[in-house]
Amino acid sequence: MSAYTIKLDTFEGPLDLLMHLIEKDKIDIYNIPIAGITEQYLNFLHAMHAFDIEVASEFLVMAATLLHIKSCMLLPRPAISEPVEMKEEDPRQELVDRLLEYRKYKQAAALLEQLAQEREKFHTRLPQKLVKQLILPEGLTVDDLLQAFANVWESTLNNDTYAVVTREEISVKDKMQDIIALLRKSNGKMKFDKTIIRTGSRTEVIAAFLALLELLRLKRISVSQECEFASIYLVLKE
Repeated sequence: MSAYTIKLDTFEGPLDLLMHLIEKDKIDIYNIPIAGITEQYLNFLHAMHAFDIEVASEFLVMAATLLHIKSCMLLPRPAISEPVEMKEEDPRQELVDRLLEYRKYKQAAALLEQLAQEREKFHTRLPQKLVKQLILPEGLTVDDLLQAFANVWESTLNNDTYAVVTREEISVKDKMQDIIALLRKSNGKMKFDKTIIRTGSRTEVIAAFLALLELLRLKRISVSQECEFASIYLVLKE
């Protein structure tokens, strides 16, 4: 007993103790030497009795289970005269399945505990409503603000000048005529950007591009470009 070391509050149950014994000796969980494990398990229970520690009933149930498995493996198996298709079940299989399931949950619990420890490093708070503050100009009085408001109001009443902005309308047909006329003046070849001769607005650029596509479809012109991003040349096909 002097060479046996025991730590309290280490094992949370009989499966935890079995897993410790298996991992300590680096035993293959699928091929447990049941005799050696049973002996180590019983030594642990005897050590608890020697230290006047009350053994939980679940540990005793596991001890009985190990002894039962050990006895099943020690008993001679009857000879089988005829071949049996189904393989004889290993008495340790149920225990192995329980250990595998326990190890899976234990690893998941360790991962959750690690995540909880990392989460403890952060502190959150609820969103706060920040009141927007406008910094007013300094040195102003209420009379100054009233006078400024009155001046703005009077200026709007006396301002009778206004202008009507008309919408620019350039049709694709107009731009087709522009392109053909400009090509004839330029000996049948010119740059595409030279066709923007009206206002140069976005409306005219779009109309010119659509007119270019329509003239290409009608095979009235051809388009050439020396390299990427270079100038686009229009050639009249007449």
